[in-house]
Amino acid sequence: MADYPQPLADIVDDLSQITDRNERAEYLIEIADRFDTARVPPEISSRPHPEENHVQMCESDAYVFPITQPDGTQKYYFDVLNPQGLSAMAMSVILSETLSGQPPQQVASVPTDVVFRIFGKEVAMGKGQGLMGIVSMVQQAAKQQTK
Repeated sequence: MADYPQPLADIVDDLSQITDRNERAEYLIEIADRFDTARVPPEISSRPHPEENHVQMCESDAYVFPITQPDGTQKYYFDVLNPQGLSAMAMSVILSETLSGQPPQQVASVPTDVVFRIFGKEVAMGKGQGLMGIVSMVQQAAKQQTK
C-alpha cells in the first residue's frame, strides 16, 4: 500500500479485514450516508455542473471538483446526480476524506485499481469503470497541481 497516502491506506486496510460481502456492503452504505460532507457546496458549483467536471464513464452521473488550498494541496468535492448511486457516493466520501489535504504527488500516484481494494474484485465492470473514472479525475487534478 505504499502508493496510498496514509488515510487512504488505513481505510483500505480496514476494508481488507471485512471478508463477508454483505458486511462490506453495509459498511460502504454507511460511508455513502456521509455524502453531504463531500458534496460540492453551491458557491463552488450548482446544477447543471460544467461538463469538464463530469466523470464520463460513471453510470451515476458523478462530478469531481478539485479546489486548490493555500498550502498547495487540494480539497476534493463531488456530486452524484443519481440518488441510487451509493457506490459513487461512497467512493466520493472516501476520496474526499482521505485525499483532501494530501501532497499532490501522492494523490497523483494513487492507482485507479484502488476501487477493487475498496469494493472487492466482484464489482460489475460498468460500475468499476465509473468508480475508476472518479479516481482518475482526482489523479488528473493532482497531476495538474504538481506542474
